[in-house]
Amino acid sequence: MITKRISTEAILEKLQAKRAAKKPIMIASAGSGLVAKILEESGVDCINTFSGARLRANGMGTMSMMWPILDSNHQTLTYTREDIMPALKGQSFVCACLNANDPLRDMRMVLNDCMAMGVNSVSNIGPSISYVDKDSEIFNVLTSAGITLQNEIDMLKLAREEMGMVTIGLTFTKDDALELVEGARPHIFCYHAGTTKGGRTGYDNGVTIAETARETEDVYQAVRKIDPNIILVGHGAAMETPDDAQYMLDHTSGDGFWTGSSTERLPIERAVTAAAAEFTSLTFNS
Repeated sequence: MITKRISTEAILEKLQAKRAAKKPIMIASAGSGLVAKILEESGVDCINTFSGARLRANGMGTMSMMWPILDSNHQTLTYTREDIMPALKGQSFVCACLNANDPLRDMRMVLNDCMAMGVNSVSNIGPSISYVDKDSEIFNVLTSAGITLQNEIDMLKLAREEMGMVTIGLTFTKDDALELVEGARPHIFCYHAGTTKGGRTGYDNGVTIAETARETEDVYQAVRKIDPNIILVGHGAAMETPDDAQYMLDHTSGDGFWTGSSTERLPIERAVTAAAAEFTSLTFNS
């Protein structure tokens, strides 16, 4: 098995060509090689790997990655190397979502590991401190312990400026979006409007797709004032179905979207449930 490498130049050229042709850019998460293979065959531009997707493939909720039950970077690097990269043909590029607040690793070494396996793109959601509400006690405790958004910004900046990687920044709030884009200048920015609703482990906070679009567009406009050329994609909250994604394309000025559960957990739940129900309904001839 020889995994095809995709250069930074080739990745950015393809993304800019799609943008110029007004074709939506699509990023999608994969927690297994099978899902990654299907996503690539379907024309997804970027397949991202992260501990939440791996846990999701095991039936847990994405947010289970927030608990100290695993070494996030180890899991991401291991399953990306063993499950994802061998499954792909090099038509989609892979973005590894890393924990930049890892106290046990020099992030330069982690980035080198990514590049050695053919991963030429990274993001800061593995997980990110931006998940945590700013007015919470846990946020204050984490930041006082040195777990900060600045560490994520520094990793993205190192990846882009010194190592020549494609960087994808992601935050959950407008303030964090402005700080990250100003500090790291990622090639792509994704505004995460919240955990995707639907299915067994989704979370529905009552936000509508119209509200998701309005909130996302507000962040887009603010981010573009910092970097007019940045590629913008949206993710999460009420964006559950293709119709929802189309609504986001129609009602925001973004360049595409990022799917997680929508193209992984939810369709697997539906397909396996339907197929299993058919099989379990079979009977012997009397």
